[in-house]
Amino acid sequence: MTDGSHPPPGVSSSSLSSKFLAAERRLKEQRERGRTKPMAALRHLAAGATSSSFDLRRPPSFCLAGTRPLRLRSRLARVYALSSNDIKVGLNLEVDGAPWKILEFLHVKPGKGAAFVRTKMRNYVSGNTVEKTFRAGSTIQEASISKETKQFTYKDGPQFVFMDLTTFEESRLNESDVGDKQKWLKEGMDCNLLYWNGRIIDFDLPITVRLTVTETDPGQGDSAQGGTKPATLETGAVVNVPSFVDVGDDVLIDSRTGQYMSRA
Repeated sequence: MTDGSHPPPGVSSSSLSSKFLAAERRLKEQRERGRTKPMAALRHLAAGATSSSFDLRRPPSFCLAGTRPLRLRSRLARVYALSSNDIKVGLNLEVDGAPWKILEFLHVKPGKGAAFVRTKMRNYVSGNTVEKTFRAGSTIQEASISKETKQFTYKDGPQFVFMDLTTFEESRLNESDVGDKQKWLKEGMDCNLLYWNGRIIDFDLPITVRLTVTETDPGQGDSAQGGTKPATLETGAVVNVPSFVDVGDDVLIDSRTGQYMSRA
């Protein structure tokens, strides 16, 4: 055993001292390098900030290792101008300060004169239907109409009550506003209410509605070769159904045409 005051046997004091001095120099050099590296990095960044490679006019792109750079995108939605060439069935237009829906259209190219688009439109507010022509390529304004899904809950006298199932807020439409759509409207049915300038102007039924037959002639077996017959549905509407349909059957109806589709 040896203590720290004497070198181990076979090792001279001068040899041990030189080893300690060499180790101390290496430790000092490592400490110096550790201090200079951050300073060198800062000097490099400062020099780069004044170089032409750092362009303040261009936004920086950020990326993680192994990923593509993320580009900063504008939050503004693109706005596209419409022309009469974009007219199609179902398009909502604003004409003379009122909202209209395109019901029919036809592109016309006469032998003489300019081409035009002949349309049949329905006014959402008044319900009037008119024919109007637009010069081919002319600018048109699309009506800003929004939709909200609400459930038809009940009828209160001449009014149809729709409810937002999230806020429980009620919206009401008069019988005159509902029109022939009430033939396919059933309590508990989800519909899309259309808003323009903060007011309800119309609503859309589901394309396919399921209704129960309440009155019809007795069915003639489960065969599709027996012709058709009239049937009264739970809403009071009368449709032609195959002869095998019986009272109590659920049937699917296309609300756009009022035609029988199939038995549910």
